[in-house]
Amino acid sequence: MKWQQALKDYQLYLKIERGLSKNSIDNYVLDVTKLIAYLEANSMTSSPITIESQTIQQFIYEIAKVVNARSQSRIISGLRSFFNYLIFEDYRTSNPLELIESPKIGRKLPDTLSEDEIDSIIKAIDLSKPEGERNRAILETLYGCGLRVSELINLKISDLFFDEGFIKVTGKGDKQRFVPIVDVTQKYINIYRRDIRNHLNIQAGFEDTLFLNRRGKQLTRAMIFTIIKQLVEKIGLKKKVSPHTFRHSFATHLLKNDADLRSIQLMLGHESITTTEIYVHLDKSHLTKVVEKYHPRK
Repeated sequence: MKWQQALKDYQLYLKIERGLSKNSIDNYVLDVTKLIAYLEANSMTSSPITIESQTIQQFIYEIAKVVNARSQSRIISGLRSFFNYLIFEDYRTSNPLELIESPKIGRKLPDTLSEDEIDSIIKAIDLSKPEGERNRAILETLYGCGLRVSELINLKISDLFFDEGFIKVTGKGDKQRFVPIVDVTQKYINIYRRDIRNHLNIQAGFEDTLFLNRRGKQLTRAMIFTIIKQLVEKIGLKKKVSPHTFRHSFATHLLKNDADLRSIQLMLGHESITTTEIYVHLDKSHLTKVVEKYHPRK
């Protein structure tokens, strides 16, 4: 079996069997591509079936010179997944990364914004411009519903169930969930739809897409990053803020106000509760509240 054929089959597996998004598939493939490039650069002839642990260890040693521990760990994880796939398909009987340890890295806590900082960013939006109402609705939705940026730009008008107080969100692996939407977020979306979106020349294929650019097409992820970056610079906020920061802030503020982790997990669309548990590390006062409220010796 040649590397390119194995990689092609692996892509299909990730898409069909595991239902991963294009971004996730691209990242997995990139990890294997780096290994292939290393083998070619060093004139090594190992195939996906014959490559041994020692060769991969040499690759990891070389790549550790140019990437940080977190990236190194991700590459090891990606390669381990690839060879597990080969075992699953009976091409191999063992994983050459079985005894290769990932570098120890601390758990990276996400940046968050205070409620006042979020208010300041939203207030900095210039509502005299047509895109102002759209941008306010975008940020209110990002924060008010805790969405990923990909979920936001793919949100459809047909996903809005305002009478019931929910929106339908399509997350990673095309998994769908219903997320509550508060009245204030509904209000700003309705203003945008009525005063701005209704007057756009909407291009074919984007009639149901909620947030559009001036040309009547879907916004890109990069555009959302740019909108936020410009607003953060405008108010002089010295924090690294991205669309994901609003999602982290949504979860952290819910936790501070005594929402339970299971509810937050469902709203964020996390497969595992361990992913959601990172927010406990952000706000340790929540743990104190729990002990004071529920411990029999309080």
